[in-house]
Amino acid sequence: MNRFGATILDADGLVLTPEECAFFRDANPFGFIVFARNIDTPDQLRKLCDQMRDAVGRDAPITIDQEGGRVQRMRAPYWAEWLPPLDFVAAAGAQAEQAMYLRYRLIAAELRAVGVDSNCAPMVDLAGDQTHDFLRNRCYGTEPAQVAALGRAVSDGLLAGGVLPVLKHIPGHGRATLDSHFDLPHVQADLGALKAHDFAPFAALADVPMGMTAHLVYDALDDRPATLSPTVMNVIRNDIGFDNLIMTDDISMKALDGSLEDIATGALAAGCDVILHCNAPLADRRRVAEAAGEMSDTAQRRAEHALACRKTPDDIDIDATRTQLETLLNQA
Repeated sequence: MNRFGATILDADGLVLTPEECAFFRDANPFGFIVFARNIDTPDQLRKLCDQMRDAVGRDAPITIDQEGGRVQRMRAPYWAEWLPPLDFVAAAGAQAEQAMYLRYRLIAAELRAVGVDSNCAPMVDLAGDQTHDFLRNRCYGTEPAQVAALGRAVSDGLLAGGVLPVLKHIPGHGRATLDSHFDLPHVQADLGALKAHDFAPFAALADVPMGMTAHLVYDALDDRPATLSPTVMNVIRNDIGFDNLIMTDDISMKALDGSLEDIATGALAAGCDVILHCNAPLADRRRVAEAAGEMSDTAQRRAEHALACRKTPDDIDIDATRTQLETLLNQA
């Protein structure tokens, strides 16, 4: 059995350096993630994805943040530009579920065409009056049932296109009033309110192959960030019922304090399966990969289950699908 490294890692630029190729070969990360700095043209991105897979000698998953709006790494002129999800849902009105399915089926087609086969979506954090601006228009709505249904449409659209969805940010980031890229948010709601509201969309989507943690503190549960909290991870696994692969959000975000090694080992000890580490020098990536080591037996099982969900895309007429989506939006 090929034991995966317990990491998802990125690259510095448009091609892998010889040093990165050698590092990835040795570290054998479970997968990779690409950012705007890694993207120029379709041919270039396809070659980069091939390089990443060649470095580890297998069909490793390659993920991206392709939500639409501000969080969209692949952009015009080669790829479609999308409204932020909250604005798109509002524009689609009563047709929002079907429109979201078609939107993410089209996104999946663009991703697969360049070798990317995972997307960090659906994001089923609930929008509220207090939701920080960095997150709010990335949300799908304010009500758990509505957001769960839209999240299901997103997940189904991606899976139909051969792209693995990543459910985020477990167990719910919508109440945060700070941007976890720079600060550590605290959520003060009681556990009953969290279960009935914030956690509900994640419970409804507990079968999605992969999930991503939230870097924030739930004061009703623990004084540690969710990513580093065995208590919160127990809630995710047992109360929410998510038993699939859980990656951390990027551990270089400023919400988490301490050395990269301590954060990586702390997240794995808390119950995360794989460490997402981005936007750092090669020396830091080496440190994280060494600290994380190989996946546990349980994490490996979850990783293999996720990969088994990566299917050959169904047949689709791209132009007809675009027309269908435009018609839906025009009818709204």
